[in-house]
Amino acid sequence: MRLAVCWAALSELIPLYPLYALLFLDTGVSGVELSVLFGLWSVTGLLAEVPAGVLADRWSRRRVLALAGVLQAAAFLLWTTVPSPAAYAVGFVVWGVAGACSSGTAEALVHDGLAERGAVELFGRVNGWMTAAELLVQVPTALLATGLYALGGYAVVGWVSVAACLGAAVLALRLPEPARTDEDDGIVPVRREVVAALRRPALLATVAAVAVVGGLDGMEEYFPVLAAGHGVPTAVVPLAVLLVSLAGAAGAAAGGRLARRGGGLPAWLLTTAGAGLLVSVALPAPAAVAVLATAYGLYLAVLVAAEAELQRRITGPYRATVTSVAGVGIELGSLLVFAAWALGGPFALGLLVLAVVPVTAVGLRADR
Repeated sequence: MRLAVCWAALSELIPLYPLYALLFLDTGVSGVELSVLFGLWSVTGLLAEVPAGVLADRWSRRRVLALAGVLQAAAFLLWTTVPSPAAYAVGFVVWGVAGACSSGTAEALVHDGLAERGAVELFGRVNGWMTAAELLVQVPTALLATGLYALGGYAVVGWVSVAACLGAAVLALRLPEPARTDEDDGIVPVRREVVAALRRPALLATVAAVAVVGGLDGMEEYFPVLAAGHGVPTAVVPLAVLLVSLAGAAGAAAGGRLARRGGGLPAWLLTTAGAGLLVSVALPAPAAVAVLATAYGLYLAVLVAAEAELQRRITGPYRATVTSVAGVGIELGSLLVFAAWALGGPFALGLLVLAVVPVTAVGLRADR
């Protein structure tokens, strides 16, 4: 499934990502307004998550994934041509829907594409490679953003971002999608089917595990703050964060091999990651960054393994919808990360990671 990995990389090769917050501030958005915009984005994605999954299952996962790229392109086009607070708000709503269209849909599409080829056991590895590609592409994205901004400011950055989103949409249409059956066309109501699926204890436990583990990825937003807090000079902070991202990519790539190994090993890896976050608080800059990078790599390995186990346990025609239910949990879980940071900084964040370990162990038990 090299095409899926290429799609994952292209969908993140958006030069506007490192700069859009600066675009907002440079065009008159205040710090408070910026937080409101981010909140609008998050709430939109939360509300659209499950409906987008239903649409993917009832219509076409490949087309919904392409729709996500088109909607994201529309949001960036609006920001580029009409840079204003109102345009930013509308753009975030559109982008929130786009994110919901790709969340859950991509995993379901890749899983069933592999299943049709008799290679479903490879899903964990492919999903790990996709996650790793999304992280590794941050390097060329940063370089591209810098060069394009120097060439023509925010306008050039925005237009290239629009083109990249449309390119990802076109690539999504080339991903293999199994032919639909009569069962897929909705003989059983979606709500009844999904509720029945979630009543299975094994699946519900895994949905919970993916939700709480996936929500922890909100910690990535604080990596620059953590690096600076340990005395890393501002000019070097991007390099420190890049090292953490590279470690995360390595962990994600290895995470596929953890699938089907039960909850014991992932639980121990997550415990080590949480302990690393706690220990890093007392370490000097070089050692703290190294420990943080290791912890993030271990965490992403567990996340990829959990996602693979979730796809293994889902049955029936509503794979994207059930995955989207986990996506709602991830969005809610990220709020716990933000709250933990606000209450106790990195120490509280480490405790939160450790608190998630029992849920992970139960959700990934091999005998389920």
